[in-house]
Amino acid sequence: MNIDRTLTDELTRVAHLMADAAREVILPYFRSEGLGQDNKLLDGYDPVTEADRGAEAAMREVLAQHRPHDAILGEEMGTKTGTTGLTWVLDPIDGTRGFVSGTPTWGVLIAVGDEAGPFIGIVDQPYIGERFIGTPEGASLIRGTETRAIHTRAARPLSEAVVFTTFPEVGSAQEGAAFHAVASRAQLTRYGMDCYAYALVACGQVDLVIEAALNAYDIQGPLALIKAAGGIVTNWEGGPAHNGGRAIAAANAEIHAEALAILRAQVGP
Repeated sequence: MNIDRTLTDELTRVAHLMADAAREVILPYFRSEGLGQDNKLLDGYDPVTEADRGAEAAMREVLAQHRPHDAILGEEMGTKTGTTGLTWVLDPIDGTRGFVSGTPTWGVLIAVGDEAGPFIGIVDQPYIGERFIGTPEGASLIRGTETRAIHTRAARPLSEAVVFTTFPEVGSAQEGAAFHAVASRAQLTRYGMDCYAYALVACGQVDLVIEAALNAYDIQGPLALIKAAGGIVTNWEGGPAHNGGRAIAAANAEIHAEALAILRAQVGP
């Protein structure tokens, strides 16, 4: 699909309206007493809260008013078909475990794109008031009334790199071993930052985020943001990552290639 500037501007406007609506719903719940939550898993813990559901409903209402014919894929409310060739991919609170723990590492993820993947992406952290957005025109950080362009870090060897993932085990035992093969060569490894780690790649603080077992709504917003900021996001085979699974987000092509070679040596092509 060819996306002209007029359509990009319109989609960006709507994405901001959605992020604003999600903020309004979510913030009263954060660090509140008696936050209602359910566990999605019979074996394990994957919480969903009133804030998750309310935020996605609010974003869908914005789309019903401004882009009613676009498709939607949301974590909490599933799929809505569309007729425009565009799909909005929504994760109302990425990092709900962090949300219920009171840590400000969760975020609202919004992406829009076509079958080839997203071309606009937002990672919004309502509590600290930071909104990271990537569009075909570039990437920006919005904090209050200030907007500034952001870029990923310049190339450096893995031995000088900062690497993030959310869970120390990463995924399967084999995937975990592959991640730690990369991490053992890095200067610094950090855990548990949820979607905020991807925002740190986009704004030049972090070199790599490596994860597995992702859903499309986990990665599409960060993917579009990092690409707009000059980075690269692929799966562990070097192919498209927008449908989820294993993902490596890198600040530049050089460190992406170095880390990808280690991952592939561990898990195969």
